[in-house]
Amino acid sequence: MITTDIAKSVLFDPLEMDVNELYIISGYATPTMLSWYIKNLYHKTHSPIKISLMVGMVPFDGISVSVHEGFVQLICDEKPEEIAKLECSYICDLPSVHSNLFIWAKDGVAQIAFTGSANFVQSSFVGHHRQEIMINCDPEAAMNYYQSSIGRSIYAHHAEIEEYVQIHPTHPVLDRENALIEGIDVAQERYETITLSLITRTGEPGTRSGLNWGQRPGRNPNEAYIPLPTKIAKSGFFPLEKRHFTAITDDRHQLILRIEQQNDKAITTPARNSDLGEYFRNRLGLANGAFVTRADLDRYGRTDVVFIKLDEETYYMDFSS
Repeated sequence: MITTDIAKSVLFDPLEMDVNELYIISGYATPTMLSWYIKNLYHKTHSPIKISLMVGMVPFDGISVSVHEGFVQLICDEKPEEIAKLECSYICDLPSVHSNLFIWAKDGVAQIAFTGSANFVQSSFVGHHRQEIMINCDPEAAMNYYQSSIGRSIYAHHAEIEEYVQIHPTHPVLDRENALIEGIDVAQERYETITLSLITRTGEPGTRSGLNWGQRPGRNPNEAYIPLPTKIAKSGFFPLEKRHFTAITDDRHQLILRIEQQNDKAITTPARNSDLGEYFRNRLGLANGAFVTRADLDRYGRTDVVFIKLDEETYYMDFSS
């Protein structure tokens, strides 16, 4: 029975075997967990692996816009060399699947498998937020179970996904543009909010930090981070331990972020540090790689960015001018 360091036993140790495929069926799963796992596969594989994730409880309670769009973004994004292929699908016909199975295979033949209480979410695998139990199970039986569910599933990026799966907003703040709630600033009244400055004490963006982190020889000039004061980092507002979280932006983009650097001083895009810099330069109307000045921010109309905490893995990021 596995009760400690579940991620190591279930997700990383099997890489030492002759395997090249990971099949997961999980009642609940998040793109932030998938992003965290892909990031942490760095230099841990002997050969590129295929990951196939099937989310099981969708027929029971649907899936949120942020989770769905996060999965689609990961499928479409460029993959690191450790990933040969990435698939994500949803069970779309009853009965829902509440099971959790992790099956490691070599060219379709199951080698080792695990089952238990751990959903494919960060609170189950990262840190000490939950007590979970996993056990080894028969690999062939586990693979048969997984394959028997394929006919009741649909790929997340299917063109007609909304005809098969209920996709709904998790929070009213995500639908402000639809005027579902009028006259009330839902985000400010119901959700915890913080404002982070994009400028330093001098009144300017950092010359080699913040939005200009990559402005040095040998670095991608788009590399950037959002500075995070120590007081806020220690407040519990953001997840630490290098856990990934999703930010839904005011212009309807999805950013997968994490807190890193010494003293947890930076909010970054873990897949590529340049993604965040490209996003902000695009909003500011600047060319990729451009040096960001105070004048650029003033011209746009903002020197800060607001984060609204929707749940433990989802935030609304407002950089509207």
